[in-house]
Amino acid sequence: MNTGTSPIWPLGVFFSFAVIFIMLMMAVSFMLGQRHAGRVTGEPFESGMPLTGDARIRFSIKYYLVAMFFVVFDVEALFILAWAVSVREVGWTGYIEMVIFIGILIAALVYLWKLGALEWGTPRHKALRRPGVGEKS
Repeated sequence: MNTGTSPIWPLGVFFSFAVIFIMLMMAVSFMLGQRHAGRVTGEPFESGMPLTGDARIRFSIKYYLVAMFFVVFDVEALFILAWAVSVREVGWTGYIEMVIFIGILIAALVYLWKLGALEWGTPRHKALRRPGVGEKS
């Protein structure tokens, strides 16, 4: 009597072996690894270059914002690519949904552009800033 479902026990065995193997590697590394705290152990080291300054350099928030926008729009490109692969199967319904999706993306891009979030220089749109503490409104 075959119900058409595959047994799940091989997945459990594989997961158990993976966990045991990871624990074994960590234990062997702990036992055989070197334990010393030298003078330069905690200092950052990059490609053999001597340390020239502080490793904790402050980046502008604009850098992280542009990086986040890139990731968001890159993921959206993956959705569009997946739609393009299955365009025949999804038909007109999928086409209309993708047009709405791209419209929302364009609206978000226009909003970011108008907000000045994509500019690296000084902000042009000072009217969009809120007055802070000690500033007159």
